[in-house]
Amino acid sequence: MELSFHGGARDVTGACYLLKTAKTKILVDCGLFQGCEECPALNREKFAFDPSTIDALFVTHGHVDHIGRIPKLVKEGFHGKIYSTSPTKGISRVLLEDAHHIEEREGGALYDESHIASALKLWEGIPYGKRIQAGDIAVEFRNAGHILGSAFIELWTEGRHILFTGDFGNSPSILLPEPEPVKGIDYLIIESTYGNRTHESDAERRVELERAVEDAASRRGTLIIPAFATERTQDILFLLNQMLAERRIPDIPMFVDSPLAIKVTKVFEAYPSHYREEIKKLYVSHPHLFQFKKLRLTESVEDSKRINDVPQPKVVIAGSGMMTGGRILHHLRRYLGDSKSIVVVVGYQAAGSLGRRLLEGETRVKILGDGIDVRAEIRKISGFSAHADNPQLFSFVEQTRETLKRVFVVQGEDAEALHLVGEIRDRLGIPASAPMLHDVVEFS
Repeated sequence: MELSFHGGARDVTGACYLLKTAKTKILVDCGLFQGCEECPALNREKFAFDPSTIDALFVTHGHVDHIGRIPKLVKEGFHGKIYSTSPTKGISRVLLEDAHHIEEREGGALYDESHIASALKLWEGIPYGKRIQAGDIAVEFRNAGHILGSAFIELWTEGRHILFTGDFGNSPSILLPEPEPVKGIDYLIIESTYGNRTHESDAERRVELERAVEDAASRRGTLIIPAFATERTQDILFLLNQMLAERRIPDIPMFVDSPLAIKVTKVFEAYPSHYREEIKKLYVSHPHLFQFKKLRLTESVEDSKRINDVPQPKVVIAGSGMMTGGRILHHLRRYLGDSKSIVVVVGYQAAGSLGRRLLEGETRVKILGDGIDVRAEIRKISGFSAHADNPQLFSFVEQTRETLKRVFVVQGEDAEALHLVGEIRDRLGIPASAPMLHDVVEFS
């Protein structure tokens, strides 16, 4: 048996793992490299394996850094089955179409719409816990608690029990159940986006969001929230709705200025059975979890521009989450120089991204060709991350320590990945490593 790492190796993005047995080849995820100077070139490279020889692709969840190269895989010859949960397929359809439109606009399309359509024809939605057979590999999806429909990929082959976590959910989630415990694992491939950090508590993240709205309102400024379209936007809308119902924040105009987030929210509304039990019960009596009176969903460019005409105070939620493109840039260009305004960062910011540079204290940035002096207050609420933090990741490894033979730490930058590797080795005595891109591991 052989495992190779074709993305997500000493890098948060680009997840793509090839598992080969004597009879079968499967991929786990096939994502886009994002947020780095060399990422476009990495995405254009031919795969380091022959896609036509892959029997099946198992998708952990619908984020672009886990699905973004799937149509390219099809373009280069893949014709096997694709498996994920049904919500993941729904989210993936929306995100792949959006990613393709962006690539076309920027002149760097990796595939065309026919390859998305072909991928979706190969794609099958599978419920949690249903066993699938791909050659001599048996596979089940387990709830990962990361985003709607996210899954651990649990598999058995050649007498070995292996688990790929994909992205590991941050607990407690606002909308989703806890990540599912898995026992008896021999080999674990675990993410490490926050492998050396600890998030704020659930109570802290709610209080900090509440304070940000109150402060922007009292200053008569604009609260700008660069939010990822999937999970983060829905979490924030749910909490704002709740706070307004409980009269904990002022009732000021709020906008979701992201056609993508609006489409993804519709997918969320289609799968209430995937919410945690408390939210399922709430949904029965209050089905409009993500909508409230002064919320405006701005799909068209004209509607987006009209946000500027609405007097402050106001709240604008817009993409992209790392501030690398999209409508958020127009709002930052307008309000980043306003000392009354606040920018709240609620998600991971890749090295070199505008979001990371703002968090690191840059005082002048260039946005859409304009130099902007940063006068707005920059805040970070890390508790909104959909990724588990160090204590949660370490605890999961510790709970499976009795059977673990080896751990591979992926989907983290060097500092985060190597910190978790060191903890696993030193505190648990389990062999662990953080593979490099295209590394190959053979199991005797």
